[in-house]
Amino acid sequence: MPKIKAKRPNPKSNSLKEIPSVQDILLSLSPKKLKIDDEYLKVLVQKVIQDFREKILSGAVSENLSKQQITDEILEKTITEVDRLWSHRLKRVINATGIVLHTNLGRAPIAPEATKHLTEILENYCNLEIDLVSGKRGDRINIVEEIICLITGAEGAVVVNNNAGAVLLTLYSLCYKKEVPVSRGELVEIGGSFRMPEVMKAGGVKMIEVGTTNKTHLKDYTDKINPKTGGILKVHTSNYKIMGFTSSVPIEELIQLAGENQIPLIYDMGSGVIEDLRKWGYSREPVAREYIKAGVDIVTFSADKVLGGPQAGVITGKKKYIEKIKKNHLLRALRCDKVTYALLDATLRLYLQPKELKKSLPLAQMLNISIDELRKRGNQLISRVSNSKLTFKLVDTYSQMGSGALPLEKIPSVAVAVRSNKFTVTQIAKKMRLGTPPVIGYIENEWFMLNLRTVRIDEIPIIVSALKAL
Repeated sequence: MPKIKAKRPNPKSNSLKEIPSVQDILLSLSPKKLKIDDEYLKVLVQKVIQDFREKILSGAVSENLSKQQITDEILEKTITEVDRLWSHRLKRVINATGIVLHTNLGRAPIAPEATKHLTEILENYCNLEIDLVSGKRGDRINIVEEIICLITGAEGAVVVNNNAGAVLLTLYSLCYKKEVPVSRGELVEIGGSFRMPEVMKAGGVKMIEVGTTNKTHLKDYTDKINPKTGGILKVHTSNYKIMGFTSSVPIEELIQLAGENQIPLIYDMGSGVIEDLRKWGYSREPVAREYIKAGVDIVTFSADKVLGGPQAGVITGKKKYIEKIKKNHLLRALRCDKVTYALLDATLRLYLQPKELKKSLPLAQMLNISIDELRKRGNQLISRVSNSKLTFKLVDTYSQMGSGALPLEKIPSVAVAVRSNKFTVTQIAKKMRLGTPPVIGYIENEWFMLNLRTVRIDEIPIIVSALKAL
């Protein structure tokens, strides 16, 4: 008779048998009084056990673990998961990158006056859509329209959730199912791969490209205007510059062309400058009121970039066009809530005293701080970190505006460079990033850099503590 081979025991099968039941884990966790309802805790335990089972099957877990070891690991992982759920996903971080409007870090920090006003609005009811004089239903648009018109010189204004939404709503309201000429050199792509051609398509218009990448002439627009033309779109290339053999059509000529053909000229200004940056020693960026005064029909811009407010898109311009935009049902899908209105209203009021912006607006403070002051802060930081395992030096460097504004502007700055004999610069960056609060710097020439232009003076002690913790 042939010999029958005995099956070898499967060590994975033995490990699987040692996995405790959900009920056993719940009983073990009961005395710990975790801050989570039993129903949700049960779901978490089931997930942790399933993940552990899959690790055994994949060979990622040792096959010789005892039941107690497996139980301990599942208990520890479950407690970690509960703690993770209680940890806010959106956290305050220290921006030591030197990028003033860092999109990944939330762009412009909000002014204290604005956050104070927001707290009052959030903790109580507010008159979002009630007219306090008449007692009848009001319109949230009126909350900021008057002050926007005062600052920009526009006849009317609408606020939506962001500038892409502002362009979308404007095109949909004024040029739906019509042709809209736009220069090839202005077909920008903004963060997250959102492109102007796609925004125009979503706005229900037919994009007509005119000119070339580097040169566009008035005749290029004139040749494309016909009875099907719904408007002209001009886009400020705020996140790049085309240098060299270039030309574009002056805004005054486009204003005249649009007027002669009784179609709106729409200018997507992008970054949202409402105070001339040359007053602060920076290159010129388009200022909203200049283009409104010149005769542009509609100007759109962001509120959370150079303006220094919350995420929003502002549509300003002539009343006859603004009224059409207000009547578009798409506005309800793009409208802002009380949080945005409270922050934007309070931020805009700071611009009523432009000479005080260097004190009242965080973004203006960062842009105007002197190199001498940055060096002073850098030396103070280094002197307060008494850790022999770390090496420091103060270096001259540059900052950037970020978020598509002033793309070629190198803003002089100062950085604290850090090294360690114990950790690599990558390890230092990660440890600082995982601290409480996280400190976000960058690596340059094998040094971990802390650019001080975007670090407030009250954040220096936090960075000192983080470095000491290394």
